[in-house]
Amino acid sequence: MISTFNLTKLYALLKDFYTITQIRITVFDETFRELAAYPEQIAPVCQILRTDANARDECKKCDAHACETAARERTAYTYQCHAGLTESIVPLYMGNITIGYLLFGHVFAYDSHEEGWAVIRKRCKDYHVNMDALKSACYERPLISTDYIQSAAHILQAVASYLCLERMAIIGQKELPAQIDEYIMAHYTEEIDAQSICEHFKIGKTTLYEIANQNYGIGIAAHIRSLRIEKAKHLLTSQPKMNISEIAAACGFNDYNYFITMFKRLVGMPPKQYRQTQRRDFL
Repeated sequence: MISTFNLTKLYALLKDFYTITQIRITVFDETFRELAAYPEQIAPVCQILRTDANARDECKKCDAHACETAARERTAYTYQCHAGLTESIVPLYMGNITIGYLLFGHVFAYDSHEEGWAVIRKRCKDYHVNMDALKSACYERPLISTDYIQSAAHILQAVASYLCLERMAIIGQKELPAQIDEYIMAHYTEEIDAQSICEHFKIGKTTLYEIANQNYGIGIAAHIRSLRIEKAKHLLTSQPKMNISEIAAACGFNDYNYFITMFKRLVGMPPKQYRQTQRRDFL
């Protein structure tokens, strides 16, 4: 585990979220392990479902898939769980490293209890649970509108940002992935590659590649190229007087033609066309 949390402050913030929204909120670490929740007790619907082993497994799979999706999209991800309840999840980041997730869930997002029960009954028909008790629990859930869920998801996103800004969620500074990410972010526009990173941290390439794939989902060279191209896109938009060769050099590309090739491959158009497109969109 590469993240540590100030659980006292975190618990107070979760309580504030629940007080405002009346929706249960949970925090997971980067391994999808639940760390804290408010209220601590899950909704009666979920309590009933989790008496069945298959339903418990589906809950875990659903949470893991949602975490992976949110981390990939780097934003709030709202979805229906396997049982038909609505949830939303937001990844917590430090730099480019995922350090955890915030999730609110078990929301009954239907226009009527009859509509919701019809969906949930169909999805849960193969679970060995007390269906009468499940129906009663569903009818006790408050009906939540789509607009309300969207607003709660926006608040969840703000809470995630606040957690990182206040460093309630802190990457352990002695952890190698965090150190490597910090080093790359400080030097990616310079002469840097896998070999130089390995030499700096005195590690083998296999270790570096494993860290890169686990934390970025791509190789270290591809990650550095991606960072450079993102910086180039920013400069093309924000610095209209910089010529493209100057931007290439500022982003760590010593070979102008290679920069053009990589930019077109990753963005889908040459830098000049991208700048023109962004200017038209701005106007």
